[in-house]
Amino acid sequence: MKQLKNKENYLILKNWWNNIDLTNFEKSFFNREIITFNQQLFRLKEKKIRIGVYGKSGVGKSSVLNSLLEKDIFKTNIINGTTREIQSELWTIKEQTLSSIELLDSPGFDFCNIKFSDKVYSLINHSDLVLFLVSGDVNRNELNKISSLIKNGKKIIIILNKIDLFNKNDLKEIKENIKSKLPKDLNIPIILNNGKNLKNYLTKIINQYGELFLTLNSLQLADKLFLQIKEQRLKKRKKLAQSTIGKFSTIKASAVALNPFILFDVAGSFALDTALISELSKIYGLKLKGESTRKIFKNISINNLYLGVTQVGVNTSFNFIKKVILLSAPFTNGLSLLPYGPVAIIQAAIAVHSTKILGKLAAKEIFTRSKASFIEPANMIQNMTFNDPDIFNHINIYFSNRNLNNNFISILP
Repeated sequence: MKQLKNKENYLILKNWWNNIDLTNFEKSFFNREIITFNQQLFRLKEKKIRIGVYGKSGVGKSSVLNSLLEKDIFKTNIINGTTREIQSELWTIKEQTLSSIELLDSPGFDFCNIKFSDKVYSLINHSDLVLFLVSGDVNRNELNKISSLIKNGKKIIIILNKIDLFNKNDLKEIKENIKSKLPKDLNIPIILNNGKNLKNYLTKIINQYGELFLTLNSLQLADKLFLQIKEQRLKKRKKLAQSTIGKFSTIKASAVALNPFILFDVAGSFALDTALISELSKIYGLKLKGESTRKIFKNISINNLYLGVTQVGVNTSFNFIKKVILLSAPFTNGLSLLPYGPVAIIQAAIAVHSTKILGKLAAKEIFTRSKASFIEPANMIQNMTFNDPDIFNHINIYFSNRNLNNNFISILP
């Protein structure tokens, strides 16, 4: 898929969202996330970019924004912490390609008396582009915030403000030191705020990449919402799957323990296992036909030697012992029947254990197959092409953290 135009991006995401069938509980549970995504979807449609300005107290965030706007909109003061909550203002640039550019001024993240600090970070984290202001070398707290934004897929530009406090050599050393602390595979721009230089740089970046930033942020928000919905559904399905596996384990244990005939026992176990896989496929939303369920069972049994041996070899051996016990009963006045009970119990326990193993392996196999049955927002991102290698690297970091933090295999039964 080539780098798509704004309208096409919007229609693809809108269509994806319309095809997600949410329950009333999910609509209520994810209400805030759904509102955030729909707002982003609207901004994508209308080509309205949001740029968040972030940094610790006293670095001059409000002053920089006033300089870009060329008017005093945001309140400034010699005392740190003048900005107590998120404020916004529209900015117009030369040869603007987007319908609007919204600048967000935020309180310093290290300031104690912030109203709704979680909301502040959320708004910055949901911005299409983040301008991270520093007034010297970055400390550990600033570096942690930068790392957190990068992991969330944010495109960041670091702005070194208050440069009049340093000489030319100091500025060079500070830039090199900041760069050494950032991820090596990311070329994060570090821009000096010296008059028109910053405004010209941002104007060029926004006009060149603004729509792409909007698209990527929209897709990432969709992906994060999708992962949250999937996790909640898998947790609910895990309980149902565990109950189903338990039910089939009980049925098989009873059938195996009481049945002395090898052929019927093996055939019955196979039928029950196939039925279990079919039920699990329904729970995880992958409708499989009979042939597909048998194929999954065969693959699991072949790939898991223990399961295959347990299902056939062990049952065959114990059934042979039970048959010998029954046949010899008339000649021993019934004394040979004494071991029959313990043998049947052991066989039942093995049947329960093997069924649980089968259920877990089948759930994993079905879950893996079901992921390919619908389009995820992540797939849309991966299928895009990027002319700028820096943006490509940002996406790779996002995906590496996405896969690390969303290992849904642990939620399976």
